[in-house]
Amino acid sequence: MTDPEELAAKVREGELRIHELEEHADHDTAAEARRLYVERETGTDLESIGDYTFPAERAEPNIENMIGAAQIPMGVVGPVDVNGEETSSNGSGGAADGEHYLPLATTEGALLASVNRGLGVIRTAGGADARVTKNGMTRAPVFRVTGVAEAAETVEWVTDNFDALAEAAESTTSHGELLDIEPYVVGDSVYLRFAYDTKDAMGMNMATIATGEACEIVESETPASLVALSGNLCSDKKPAAINAVEGRGRSVTADVLIPGELVEERLHTTADAIAEANTRKNLTGSAKAGSLGFNAHAANVVAAAFLATGQDEAQVVEAANTITTMDARQREDGTSDLYASVSLASLEVGTVGGGTKLPTQSEALEILGLRGGGEPAGSNADALAEIIAVGALAGELSLLAALASRHLASAHEDLGR
Repeated sequence: MTDPEELAAKVREGELRIHELEEHADHDTAAEARRLYVERETGTDLESIGDYTFPAERAEPNIENMIGAAQIPMGVVGPVDVNGEETSSNGSGGAADGEHYLPLATTEGALLASVNRGLGVIRTAGGADARVTKNGMTRAPVFRVTGVAEAAETVEWVTDNFDALAEAAESTTSHGELLDIEPYVVGDSVYLRFAYDTKDAMGMNMATIATGEACEIVESETPASLVALSGNLCSDKKPAAINAVEGRGRSVTADVLIPGELVEERLHTTADAIAEANTRKNLTGSAKAGSLGFNAHAANVVAAAFLATGQDEAQVVEAANTITTMDARQREDGTSDLYASVSLASLEVGTVGGGTKLPTQSEALEILGLRGGGEPAGSNADALAEIIAVGALAGELSLLAALASRHLASAHEDLGR
């Protein structure tokens, strides 16, 4: 059946369910029929939603009941200047090196202008250093035991049999590698926090499937009974101190040292003023508020980068764990340079799988030169994390300078936002 009108009529008459349309037509026809049905049920014109440019079949792994696409304005900032060469004392280099244009998708006016201002200052200062300091996508199942004795027995067995659990978990994937299993006991509940190197994939599905395989062995060899494959100690898509401390996905830090005269010339304030604003706002203010994030608006840049490059947008909440530091470093002549850094404990990104395969998002990753798997495996996702971190650093620098110079409101007024 290829007539969308006829398909929509069958849905209205109850002969077909809305999710069954792809069984009777190609994906684009099914989307059109569904759109016609929704238009008539709601009295809404869905012309713009239906005006998408890629075959609907391409989105099958990413959406159910498709009616079209949401179009969010996308811009570009940069170049993002990342010093990824082997410059550290231990000889380790970053995955991202050189200049990269960063696509950002957002509806917030002034965001890209602000990030671009910060990037211009970073570039003039010689670029930022960025490093992924830790990598591990987690999944934490919860098991039931009768009490602490069985809990201790279970934890001991898991600790002694890591290799067997790793073999089981890794049998489900050609890329994932089990790095660690951290046990937690709460009364008659045992939580096992599995952490994986998922290479260039964000890896949430990979970690879930692999952990499920390992759980079968834990159940067969210990007194523990699996209650839920996710026990929220992972912790996925919600604010959690464990992610702020232990990290999840990629933990990445970016920093830059900006000469004092450059701060004054380009940001119209001083290193001391920015450092004070950061301390009183991002550190003291955040502590008083009980915030898990000690930053100005790092999630702004992360969210825009996630939408542009096909990341799981719900995981922006974990990226908000960022800590921003600003320090006025005195020189011998009494003037101060500005040291600025951001540390994102849980940045969950990938360059393969999920939304990265959608046409628009795939093109955005092409702009970065990071589409698909890297060589060595994991290097593309590392590079993406480092570039996003420098983008977030630029956003923090620009906003704090605007606050320190009392230009925030006037900047929004000038841009008409």
